[in-house]
Amino acid sequence: MKLYYSPGACSLSPHIALREAGLDFDLVKVDLKTKKTDAGDDYFAANPSGYVPCLQLDDGRTLTEGPSIVQYIADQAAGKKLAPLNGTFERYQLQQWLNFISTEIHKSFSPLFNPDASADSKATARKTLDARLATAAAQLSKTPYLLGESYSVADIYLFVTLGWAGYVGVDLAPWPALQHFSARVASRDAVQATLRAEGLIQA
Repeated sequence: MKLYYSPGACSLSPHIALREAGLDFDLVKVDLKTKKTDAGDDYFAANPSGYVPCLQLDDGRTLTEGPSIVQYIADQAAGKKLAPLNGTFERYQLQQWLNFISTEIHKSFSPLFNPDASADSKATARKTLDARLATAAAQLSKTPYLLGESYSVADIYLFVTLGWAGYVGVDLAPWPALQHFSARVASRDAVQATLRAEGLIQA
């Protein structure tokens, strides 16, 4: 498998999942401004949308969109229990959280990274983000992970989005449960290895 990524972007989520799953994969770094890989290849050839992540399978097929990719990864290493079994109620709960993080938390961060976004749009995004973070915090104040006692790919995705807070001036102090959660996930060996591989922490 081959994961197209950009350091610190949402592709960090499937990158962590691949390491947690113990799967063999290659990394291809993408410059999101030029849409070129480190080797100078046209990234649009792999993903016409031009954004990361993109997972290319050994047979050439590709998957895009983080929530789909992380579920695929989890299913390739079922013994790691990164996702509940397909068809169970718990699997639908996982999808519920993946969708919530994608559409409500991830997307609420987007205007805050956009230098062309107006002050009003950023203020609106912050207000929405605060409400959505409170929802996640409410769950994590009761259980260590989003699905209860079991660590899953939804926790990986939430961890990645929470990591953006410091870059855009979002203070997580009002939600101690989120801070404790982030520290818990960050302490995992696979997470540390991924952060080092992307140059986000020193080796």
